[in-house]
Amino acid sequence: MVLALATALAGGAACGQERVAEVAPVALASAPQLPTSVIAEALAYEHGEGVAKDQLKAALLYCSAARDGDPEAQYSLGWMYANGRGVTRDDTVAASLFALAAAAGHTQAQRALAFVGNERGIVPECMRPPEPVAALAPSAEFPIKLDDPDPFADLPPWKQKIANVVVELAPRYSVDPRLALAVIAVESNFDVNARSEKDARGLMQLIPETATRFNVRDVYNVKDNVRGGLAYLRWLLSYYRGQVQLAAAAYNAGEKSVDKYRGVPPFAETRDYVQRIQRLFRQDLHPYDARIVEPSPIVAAGRPPGS
Repeated sequence: MVLALATALAGGAACGQERVAEVAPVALASAPQLPTSVIAEALAYEHGEGVAKDQLKAALLYCSAARDGDPEAQYSLGWMYANGRGVTRDDTVAASLFALAAAAGHTQAQRALAFVGNERGIVPECMRPPEPVAALAPSAEFPIKLDDPDPFADLPPWKQKIANVVVELAPRYSVDPRLALAVIAVESNFDVNARSEKDARGLMQLIPETATRFNVRDVYNVKDNVRGGLAYLRWLLSYYRGQVQLAAAAYNAGEKSVDKYRGVPPFAETRDYVQRIQRLFRQDLHPYDARIVEPSPIVAAGRPPGS
């Protein structure tokens, strides 16, 4: 099956590049990605290009993008399941992923469906949505001060329209709307057209690399920008295992900086940013989906929250 599938797809591939031995090309030419995008990073780990080959990590990265609806990631992850590369071979999962990509118009995925059977409907565990978090309930793990006034309870009408979008979209990313609103308030003060000196744009101040990483097509479109910011927050909360302080610091300074300093970096801007987010959100911990990404080294090493 693999040889026939590779042969069939190779005929429609640009430049005849192979995905390593038995597999066909990944068609990135039709949708260019910056080197920092999830797909480019996954491709690098899949083939060991500039990094140590790690096909399991590649599969997790592809899965993250596939879960957000990227057809190239769905196709590439389908290839890994069709060939048993980094994951256990499963034609049903491969067929399901190819079908998703094909429905979005991915030509190679449409061809691939002929070689993986007709049984579909099963996607990898990492693509199954977690329980939505519309609002956090008080618990021993996530205590909530119920007497705290809601800083977003009495917004002017133009801000309330944006808040309504956040309340609608945030549960789909398992992010508490109040945390997302805190980020918007601190980042842009609800200015749809905001642009910083560092070229961060829109409501949630997405730099071009982050916008590409999370498939944001129009950073000045309210829903597109909010989706990208929510996707990044969801990723950061998973990476730092629900520690809001670290996730907020990374949103401002980047996860590499947080990991380097093993906590909130010693930058006045970042420390002020984290304090402002905490004043608005008022929670130290947030539920997270551990399936999205492996934990940060500083969390995996047992770094206590807030240390």
